[in-house]
Amino acid sequence: MMDCIFCKIIKGDIPSSKVYENEYVYAFRDINPQAPVHILVVPKEHISSVDEITAENSAIVAKIFEAIPEIAKSEKLSGGYRVISNCGADACQSVKHLHFHILGGAQLGEQMG
Repeated sequence: MMDCIFCKIIKGDIPSSKVYENEYVYAFRDINPQAPVHILVVPKEHISSVDEITAENSAIVAKIFEAIPEIAKSEKLSGGYRVISNCGADACQSVKHLHFHILGGAQLGEQMG
């Protein structure tokens, strides 16, 4: 998508604090962190949200979930971490590009919101 901020970040048109990249996945630090470690993990292929995952693109999502433990290990999140994906307006999905938040680096509260 031409106007997608995450697509622009992946392409290097907008700077980011990259923490991980491979052929399928790009991960970078959130500019408004909600925990000491807050990383966004996105597919390089534009998928709008969880609702847009299909049999044709689900292998890319698997690549994300293969990358998440590697990212967590590199960030020394040995005590655990949370993985969140917001889907749609009611969940406050602010960027319409599938992404997963890795939150950690401290004891997180039980409440999700």
